[in-house]
Amino acid sequence: MKFKNIPRQLFGLFSRSLPRRLVRRDALLESVSGVAQELPAGLAQQRLECAAASAMQLYERFNSHPEGITEREAEAARSQFGANVIENQQAETWWRHLWHCYRNPFNLLLTVLGMVSYATEDLTGALVIGLMVLISTLLHFIQEARSNKAADALKAMVSNTATAYRSDALTGKSEHVELPIAQLVPGDIIKLAAGDMIPADLRLLSAKDLFISQAALTGESLPVEKRVESRTALDSPLECQNLCFMGTNVVSGTALAMVIGTGRNTYFGQLAQRVIGQDEQPNAFQSGISKVSWLLIRFMLVMTPIVLLINGYTKGDWWEAALFSLSVAVGLTPEMLPMIVTSTLAKGAVKLSRQKVIVKRLDAIQNFGAMDILCTDKTGTLTQDKIVLERHTDAFGASNERVLRYAWLNSFYQTGLKNLLDVAVLNCADERQQPELLQHYRKVDEIPFDFERRRMSVIVEKDTEYHELICKGALEEMLAICSHVRQEEAVIPLSDSLLARIRRVTDDLNQQGLRVVAVANKILPAAEYEYGVADEADLILEGYIAFLDPPKESTAPALAALKQSGVTVKILTGDNELVAAKVCREVGLAADRVLLGREVEQMHDDELAQAAARTTLFAKLTPLHKERIVQLLRKQGHVVGFMGDGINDAPALRAADIGISVDSAVDIAKEAADIILLEKSLMVLEQGVLEGRRTFANMLKYIKMTASSNFGNVFSVLIASAFLPFLPMLPLHLLIQNLMYDISQIAIPFDNVDDDQITQPQRWNSGDLGRFMVFFGPISSIFDVLTFCLLWFVFKANTPEMQTLFQSGWFVEGLLSQTLIVHMIRTRKIPFIQSRPAWPLCVMTLVVIVTGIGLTFSPLAGFLQLQALPLSYFPWLALILAGYMVLTQCVKGWFVRRYGWQ
Repeated sequence: MKFKNIPRQLFGLFSRSLPRRLVRRDALLESVSGVAQELPAGLAQQRLECAAASAMQLYERFNSHPEGITEREAEAARSQFGANVIENQQAETWWRHLWHCYRNPFNLLLTVLGMVSYATEDLTGALVIGLMVLISTLLHFIQEARSNKAADALKAMVSNTATAYRSDALTGKSEHVELPIAQLVPGDIIKLAAGDMIPADLRLLSAKDLFISQAALTGESLPVEKRVESRTALDSPLECQNLCFMGTNVVSGTALAMVIGTGRNTYFGQLAQRVIGQDEQPNAFQSGISKVSWLLIRFMLVMTPIVLLINGYTKGDWWEAALFSLSVAVGLTPEMLPMIVTSTLAKGAVKLSRQKVIVKRLDAIQNFGAMDILCTDKTGTLTQDKIVLERHTDAFGASNERVLRYAWLNSFYQTGLKNLLDVAVLNCADERQQPELLQHYRKVDEIPFDFERRRMSVIVEKDTEYHELICKGALEEMLAICSHVRQEEAVIPLSDSLLARIRRVTDDLNQQGLRVVAVANKILPAAEYEYGVADEADLILEGYIAFLDPPKESTAPALAALKQSGVTVKILTGDNELVAAKVCREVGLAADRVLLGREVEQMHDDELAQAAARTTLFAKLTPLHKERIVQLLRKQGHVVGFMGDGINDAPALRAADIGISVDSAVDIAKEAADIILLEKSLMVLEQGVLEGRRTFANMLKYIKMTASSNFGNVFSVLIASAFLPFLPMLPLHLLIQNLMYDISQIAIPFDNVDDDQITQPQRWNSGDLGRFMVFFGPISSIFDVLTFCLLWFVFKANTPEMQTLFQSGWFVEGLLSQTLIVHMIRTRKIPFIQSRPAWPLCVMTLVVIVTGIGLTFSPLAGFLQLQALPLSYFPWLALILAGYMVLTQCVKGWFVRRYGWQ
């Protein structure tokens, strides 16, 4: 199902974090794989009973009808059985959602500190800590509540649908309608075709050459054929040929089926419930956030006791020292990290949606920016996706109408998913000839396409005289089953010399950029017979149909832009290597070495990994070849994206760090993807990559600022605690300072990002963060000590009676230095001159500065135990802050030259 136009008001809905209930089905499938045989006996028995039942018994059991159920009956069934969604896709109650937003390590830690403050009768401190937790939790809750709405709107655009038959209660007439999968109920009659996801547990009513991929449930790599006949002697429902199960997909063929189980009452739903309570394996993004979070928490847990011991020993007041150390612990807790991360990701999703890129899973945005290898198919990505039938020739290159007629009959009568080649054939045939062909030919059977044989056949009856098997497919696979070739009106045996001549003809067509499909046939007696793959033997090669799919004009500049952005593009195609190589040359993609599918088969993993790293073009691949190549590239440490839209791309989409599909893709490809493009263009993809990097850069700003600022503050506190006869700042001052600083960081997701920060892939580097803390944290301590000296010697705040002046002076200097350092660390360049921040960040900075200074002069100063600072203090303060910014800029320049700047 294609996307609808995105309404403008929808952009506001995307501006918050990913709801937890938007879960990838393929992640669950991977979790439950291999345990399909361990289901409750009751469900297995129900499925076996349905497999054994006749059609009439099924209609009676589910209150259904051959023409489909009515809307009223569907509503009644939905109220009884619920929506067709698994448990973790259902909406959370508001209170459970609020609990999830509150439950992060920072909020839990702050809650403990707040409870300790309350127990020690520090009510003001407990109030401020509670306010910090409340702001963080509510911001997160509001964001995710909006995000839930965004998810519903998003899923309405990208969700898969099913073709169901519904009858009119008044007229009794039946019509087929496209319904969201969630609306299906037991008793619904649905139609299946190639590329469809199986939307629920089904019992087949009719089927034609239906092949289902059940690998997710059973581990079988090859599709299994499904038939209407029941096999009641089997112990496992998964072995029943007339049952299909949610989570699998149609590879080829068509069918009519009845829904016999939805939601939790499906095999997939039962298996999913077993893994919902299990922790999912974190991806690279989640692991990075977790490492940073626990790094900061461990740092706090180590430094807080040291502050307690020093203050208790030097001041002699262990009670006050304990309160101060608690406040230091709060100040070291980056409680806004979850909110900053989700806000930044959500803003990235907003911008991507405006660029025709829909994000199904928000934390995929960071992987988008980290991607350094993009694997993609050739057709529709490098090329225009507008295939035309350029030639139809006999085996020796002469134009031939007989070949076109055979190709048309094959494409017209096949029931599988008609690809662009079939559409081109059907559009090419003379409309006046079509009725004549249909008058003389009647379909008898077909042998569906699969990616191992790379061909498909239809069997037609000619004027009730005989049957004719018409086969078309990839050249090498077709030559392997042909024993004769038609030369004008004669049929002659295929010899080595003729094969060499045929390959010269087809190679010449390939080198012209034409994709060659061979056409062959075989005369059979008109008898009742069920045809199969074994009948595809001793065929007569009739000739070829050759297609042209020229490159897009935008492909070459898009590839150049991706290369400049540090993304290597590799082509993984099932097409002929000569055609693919010509297209690559035309778009400026070096393809000197080509790796073929048969070579991939013969390589062990280490050998293939080395070859994959240096190869740009892979041709004549099967779906499993694509998946294996993607997995090996990931094992080498690359962040790999895969772009595909067909049934054959689904395994590789799941295997990649980031799966990318398009709105026109088949259901199974869209289901496996993390990102959906509304336009199948590498240029759109390149814009998405850059946006992913901007998103990551803004997240990293907050983490760097928080880490370095906290590290420096602790040094300052330790120095002041060791030498001052009073506390350098009251616990309340530390809490207010931290609260104001955190509020100022809300604007970071809206900040600008320098162009040079998005030229290369962005990835988590915990080692770089630790180095950054060590170099930039102590710089603030230097100027904090200068402030201490200024207040002690110049303003004589060196006695316990003058401690309020000292504390007010450091409160203002600490708040302003923490706020201004944001502008120093947000860019590797000279701030405000070479790199300008976004206006929201400037406004928030100004608000915090004015509020911080204003508090010391406001009526609240006495309550907060602050005092108005002498005006002569502010020129000194400006000098200290200017020195801080200059030194930071100098160290930053050295740091960039030595270690780079992520």
